[in-house]
Amino acid sequence: MSHGDAEAMIDLHCHMLPGIDDGAPDLEVALAMARCAVADGITVTACTPHIYPGLYENNRAGIAAAIIELQQHLHEAGIALELSIGADTHLAPDLIADIRRGHIPTLNGGRYFLLEPPHHVAPPRFEDSVFQLMAAGYVPVITHPERLSWIEDNYAIFGRLVHGGAWMQITSGSLTGRFGRRPKYWSERMLDEGLVHILATDAHHIDKRPPLLAEGRAAAAARVGATEALHMVHTRPKGILADAAPDALPCLPERAVQTSSRPGLWQRWFGA
Repeated sequence: MSHGDAEAMIDLHCHMLPGIDDGAPDLEVALAMARCAVADGITVTACTPHIYPGLYENNRAGIAAAIIELQQHLHEAGIALELSIGADTHLAPDLIADIRRGHIPTLNGGRYFLLEPPHHVAPPRFEDSVFQLMAAGYVPVITHPERLSWIEDNYAIFGRLVHGGAWMQITSGSLTGRFGRRPKYWSERMLDEGLVHILATDAHHIDKRPPLLAEGRAAAAARVGATEALHMVHTRPKGILADAAPDALPCLPERAVQTSSRPGLWQRWFGA
């Protein structure tokens, strides 16, 4: 790995495809997001629109076609950003079957895929659902747990899932305070306790949710060191896109993991 290759960042969670979900509304914004990503040091972006039955009825074929079209626009505009396929997938009863038959895309067609839990309500039997996905041969990468409204009363779930083989991805902006004090606290705590595999932008727009990863990498490096921060934005994302086995990629740092939810902790810390 050359020094330049090591410094390049890979963003595995970005809503850049124009008009396909609640991300970039049009091509102009998508191109602006791509320019911003490249200027930030991102060389590869996984386009991951929502797949949410009843709201965002996207599928692999439609997402793949949109990526091919946007990649051509990037080439014509001279924007050196490589696009890969994925989806921000919600739990559904037929999720495993839909992945197997190619309706729902995994990250670059491999075993890893983004799994977005519902934001406001803890889903029943969430752990069981995640373990069923792993038993089927997939590696769920759970997106932005630090921003879930129910993390405080269910924090121990995420530690158990990580130790059971699931992966965790936190949002770069959470670490830098772009989402407020509460997600910042939970993202820092998960990072300090060795529960974070990936850092991503979860970008939706050029103004409100820009694709900025370098600032999150710097914030992570201040807490866990430059090497582990590099693993979160380059080594592990690169391995995911290559469909490397989880045990072939850098393991998480060994840290003391808090097993209790400790309700109300962040409010006591911040006096909220």
